[in-house]
Amino acid sequence: MNRAIEVEAISKRYELGRHKSGSLGDSLRHIFTRDRVEEDSEFWALKNISFQVNEGEAVGIIGRNGAGKSTLLKILSRITYPTSGNIKLFGRVSSLLEVGTGFHPELSGRENIYLNGTILGMRRSEVKAKFDEIVEFSGVSKFIDTPIKHYSSGMKVRLAFAVAAHLEPEILIIDEVLAVGDFDFQKKCLGKMQQVAGEGRTVLFVSHNMEAVQKLTSSCVYLVEGRLNCMSDTKSVIGRYLQRSESGLNSTYYNRVGSSDIYMKEIKVVRGFAGVEHSWGNELTVEFDIVINRETKGACLSFQIVNAENVNVGYYWLYASDYDFGAREGEIKIKCVIPEAKLFEGKYWITTWLSDRSGLRLIENLDRICSFDFHINNIVHDEYPWAPSDATYLDKANWVFEGSSPVTIKMPRLRQ
Repeated sequence: MNRAIEVEAISKRYELGRHKSGSLGDSLRHIFTRDRVEEDSEFWALKNISFQVNEGEAVGIIGRNGAGKSTLLKILSRITYPTSGNIKLFGRVSSLLEVGTGFHPELSGRENIYLNGTILGMRRSEVKAKFDEIVEFSGVSKFIDTPIKHYSSGMKVRLAFAVAAHLEPEILIIDEVLAVGDFDFQKKCLGKMQQVAGEGRTVLFVSHNMEAVQKLTSSCVYLVEGRLNCMSDTKSVIGRYLQRSESGLNSTYYNRVGSSDIYMKEIKVVRGFAGVEHSWGNELTVEFDIVINRETKGACLSFQIVNAENVNVGYYWLYASDYDFGAREGEIKIKCVIPEAKLFEGKYWITTWLSDRSGLRLIENLDRICSFDFHINNIVHDEYPWAPSDATYLDKANWVFEGSSPVTIKMPRLRQ
């Protein structure tokens, strides 16, 4: 089988705090302070990465934030260059890395489609043959002659993906900018990427959504702190990633930084006491870091605790009437504290939603994240053992907002 990508021992170093001479005064100040302050330092975003991808393969790239995934994609997209090592790409590359990447803000959507085609080396007639498909897929036909700078983040993402996927590159590189799009568009994009891979083209896909990675890719690259941990079939690599992710004290989900009006940046399931496992009767806290890029009045937050059989054993929600957390731009931390969590032994996950006041318009949904194990310790029945069950009892929840006093809202939905 022919190679599509060859990565040979690439490393990427960034120099942090290196002194740059400006005025004479700057230079003199540097001379007299250099003994007190060490300005020069370096950071290796990637270190000695090697792997190969064949034509027609769909490959996932996974790892925690800061692992080097985006740096690797930028090198493969020729946006930046490695400090050492070599890459070989066989065919035209189209990449979608950040919102608005590859678009000229002053040009219209129509003009940017043709500009991207030119960058890929396509003739105008080739782009014209794909133009209607691109516009239909993106859903921005009403605004196709409007300058890109007036597009919302979601519109930019839809058009950028449509351009990248429909101009028929041999290699399609997608970073997790799809987190900005709505749920239906994400499904549409995944379907299109599966179609691209099915046509014999190569797809590289970065995501924190393991379900999407599992559906789309056949193999995965797993990066840890800038180094290649492993590359193998998707199922085994995801298993290794999840096992490593769950080994820490707290179970955390990091959402990619997005540009939507409001989104959940980080969700964490926290033990009540440092070093103490999740167990019967102890405090259980679910923390949400929410970013509000634009005032979103009436936003509601809810989450479920889900067991291994995908049964919802607890349901908590926060209405805007209790606290309208989306009314101001900025970042807010919201905690749901369950003082005495009483669950059966087993593995659990969190499924969470952001919606409007009515609950009918879904803003964001994160499904089965933040897995954690629950144990029953020091509670003995003389006549019978604990048996697996869907039954649970979670009692009350205290919603706490950063900088405020606890607000107690009793609202669990119990499954008996």
